[in-house]
Amino acid sequence: MRTLTVGAVMTRDPYVVSPEAEFKDVAVLLAQREISAVPVVGDDGTLLGVVSEADLLPKEEYAGDQEPPSGFARSRTKAAWHKAGAVRARELMTAPAQTVDVGEPLPAVARRLGGGGLRRLFVLENGKLVGVVARRDLLGVFLRPDEQIKADVETEVFGKALGAAPGCYSVTVHHGEVMLLGRLEYRSSAAAAGSLTASVPGVVEVCNRLGYVWDDGR
Repeated sequence: MRTLTVGAVMTRDPYVVSPEAEFKDVAVLLAQREISAVPVVGDDGTLLGVVSEADLLPKEEYAGDQEPPSGFARSRTKAAWHKAGAVRARELMTAPAQTVDVGEPLPAVARRLGGGGLRRLFVLENGKLVGVVARRDLLGVFLRPDEQIKADVETEVFGKALGAAPGCYSVTVHHGEVMLLGRLEYRSSAAAAGSLTASVPGVVEVCNRLGYVWDDGR
């Protein structure tokens, strides 16, 4: 089965800043480009960290506050106070940045973004930054036309995975909802058709009404 990877949906060539980028320049970039974070990249293309809106807010939060937090303050409070005095991206950034390999399958990426409270992951290829993927990018698979989904089910599921004869099944797709009809040779094949179809990118729901000739599950 062909599985979409993060490289297919990521935003390529994201905006980046150097470690020496000044506070004001980073703030202007985030505001003008309407992005919530920007990666900090070294001269060799290595991802060093990320500066987000949250990294800039301490400058406002601790404006005019010259007294450092007490020794009993939380580590997050101490870190925020130090960032309030930062003027360069290397001082502002959070490191290491949350990353994912360009070949990572979309289901695994969705689990990280959905369950880990992350808003974005920076995409690496051979250790270098090549893109960024956000939750919104993953939702793009559900914009695939029904015709593309149907073609994938017929080719990838029934053709390559199951080797089913074209005349023994039918596939209809409406708004991402897939209906499977027909009769396959084995019960296990009919069941596999449903589960494999559910993994095709863009499928919202599967109604598996496939019958079978032989019950090989006994």
